[in-house]
Amino acid sequence: MRKVMLAAAALIGLNLGPATASPPVDDVINPAVHSYILLDRTGSMSSIWDEALGSVNAYAASVGEAEEGEPDTLKTIVNLAIFDAQDGLQFDVLRRKVEADTWSDVTHDEASPRGMTPLFDAIGRMVALAEADAPEKAVLVIMTDGLENASREMTGDGARAALNRARERGWEVVFLGAEFANFSDADLVGVVQEKSIAVGSGRFRETMSRLGKKSRDYAQEPEATIEFDADDRTASGEEEVKQRTGQ
Repeated sequence: MRKVMLAAAALIGLNLGPATASPPVDDVINPAVHSYILLDRTGSMSSIWDEALGSVNAYAASVGEAEEGEPDTLKTIVNLAIFDAQDGLQFDVLRRKVEADTWSDVTHDEASPRGMTPLFDAIGRMVALAEADAPEKAVLVIMTDGLENASREMTGDGARAALNRARERGWEVVFLGAEFANFSDADLVGVVQEKSIAVGSGRFRETMSRLGKKSRDYAQEPEATIEFDADDRTASGEEEVKQRTGQ
């Protein structure tokens, strides 16, 4: 009887309610990738702050730009959060669910470096932000120039567990050392060597532009993952960073 009623309703334009819900057409046809950039705004970032912000803008431009001959059907959403510690964790979301093609450049006027480094707490907050959105494809980008020294909400094990939840969803997690090549915190939270890279001053934009392209590939190719290869490490000046910092 239900089938007969549905057929009749279709003929006369009535809506009896679907037997099962269907996803929006755009979600079926068009792939999407959500990027969550976590940027260290602590005091030691002062000398490279403008460059770090510029690299975030470069990422947004790159992830939103189709390659020549590539169908421009990928939906690219970018989120940006900055963090430091002053009387506890300061976690400020500067851009939330912004489509890359409508991105407005983030500038020094919006935030300046200060405070200490509650890295584990900030990772927990970033993962919670992504989990609230629950996208199918997500890239979590952590950029910092120093070691954890101020977390109160979450331990290293807790941050690792949060990132493990992200990885279990198939999301990509990458770690960028800004003029910094000590990856002990990255190791602690489970970021493998292939997904971490040291980036030298003057190389931030290029590295983040490359990462934007890798994020597009990850979104559109079922088996794609994000890893940094030898060319990426040369472009980032990783070896020079290690020599300058003795790390």
